[in-house]
Amino acid sequence: MAQIRDIKAGRVGAPPREPTPRRLAAIVAGDISGYSRLMQIDEEGTHNRVKRIERDLIEPSIIEHHGRLVKTTGDGFIAIFDSPVEAVRCSIVIQQNLVGRNAALPKHHWIEYRIGVNLGDVIIETDDVYGDGVNIATRLEGIAQPGEVYISGGIYEQIKHKLVCGYESLGDRHVKNITDPVRVYRVLSDPAALLHSRKRREGILVSLLILALLLIAGGALWTLLPTGKLLNLVSAPVSPPAEVQKAPSAKPPAPAQPTVAPTQQQAAPQPEPSPASKQAAPLPPSASPAAPAGQPTTQGAASIREPEMVSLRGGSFAMGSNEDVSEKPVRQVTVKPFAMAKFPVSVREWNACAAAKACGFTASGKDDAPVTNVSWSDAKQYAAWLAETTRKPYRLPSEAEWEYAARGGMQTRYWWGDQFQPGMVNCKNCSDIPAIDQPVKVGSLKPNPFGLFDMGGGVDQWVEDCWHRNYQGAPADGSAWVENACSSHVIRSGSWRKDSDYARTSSRGSYDTNVRYPTHGFRVALSP
Repeated sequence: MAQIRDIKAGRVGAPPREPTPRRLAAIVAGDISGYSRLMQIDEEGTHNRVKRIERDLIEPSIIEHHGRLVKTTGDGFIAIFDSPVEAVRCSIVIQQNLVGRNAALPKHHWIEYRIGVNLGDVIIETDDVYGDGVNIATRLEGIAQPGEVYISGGIYEQIKHKLVCGYESLGDRHVKNITDPVRVYRVLSDPAALLHSRKRREGILVSLLILALLLIAGGALWTLLPTGKLLNLVSAPVSPPAEVQKAPSAKPPAPAQPTVAPTQQQAAPQPEPSPASKQAAPLPPSASPAAPAGQPTTQGAASIREPEMVSLRGGSFAMGSNEDVSEKPVRQVTVKPFAMAKFPVSVREWNACAAAKACGFTASGKDDAPVTNVSWSDAKQYAAWLAETTRKPYRLPSEAEWEYAARGGMQTRYWWGDQFQPGMVNCKNCSDIPAIDQPVKVGSLKPNPFGLFDMGGGVDQWVEDCWHRNYQGAPADGSAWVENACSSHVIRSGSWRKDSDYARTSSRGSYDTNVRYPTHGFRVALSP
């Protein structure tokens, strides 16, 4: 009898089993759309590509965003995150990176994931995770469109004010084997995408309404007018207006010439340069004053506004800091003379490139705000277009050049000193200027001692360098640290969405080369 009591109490035989651990977590479930079709087209090639994507993109992205890859399923994966923000951010990175990977392939060879993200209570084991939290994430992945991220209402409530994204509500959905309906949202990595979509739908509805009214009005006119008068009205010739009839003999107006703002060099009479001298290479920034802001450069019929540049003499400085492992070791770097743009590239400047069909998208937002949602590849496209159009060696700055310019000759934590001062940069809780959807316009705050604006805060700014975890082995001559086919590049400055620590002159980060993100912009440099 005592033995029976001991067995019931768990004191005989195997030790009592501990309860299975449960916790609240964000679950990401991904699955390849059309996997069977891809395997049928090229079984071995598809298998190798999927494994390469898992190794080079999915696993590193999950780790970088502080998640854990639970398992892969041949054509998919499941990951777990403590933070819903990081779970969704990781999902966006994966999807946008795949766009770049697919760009060079025929559409029927594209590998596209559908991703679902859910917040729920789950059972965690060593090599798997269970529960409705996982099941709902899997069901969201199942209804998602290829290349898109669907999230549950629980995730949305946690991230709606923390990521620069758009969200389209798809309403409550009944999903397989889940009793209660699930509130579903589609993540829009471009915040303006939903607005554009709504405007298109509204435009179509307005057009249909106008067409319906015209048909109704036409029917009413048919019933009210006598038949003979209506026939005469329809068959009567219509004479064009007098000014239209005279148009063929009128002399066409001369095309308007672009107006160039006078510069200091133009104040005194100057001889007209010969056509040959106009094609000559420009003087280096150190030998000639920077072009005034907004001065057009003409090429054929096109007219662009070159960025205002500030010539820097170069010199030696201590690059890096001991505040973060990525900023070590602090080392002496010598930078050659160069010119840096006074402001980040604006929406207006970017859209001139888009209008010339040399840049990949038309930016939204105010014209004088910094352009955002730009990948490193986008920034390189703009610099190449600007260089070709102006016949000047515009480019992205190296990381060393950027930090040298940002410091403004100072060796302090910020360009103004070691202590943070409110109102100096456009960052999270750093000034009284409200900026919810985009940073404030360029030049709104004070310049640094070199006369450069927004070298800290505003937008994250791409530089030429590939990302390395620290400065061990970095060049000391101020040149960019590059290598073939690096998958991520360096960003500097911090943004209006990040706190003041990111606005330090030595702060650095990285992002995927071909991925657009809503806080990323850039500025250009000019070689002598």
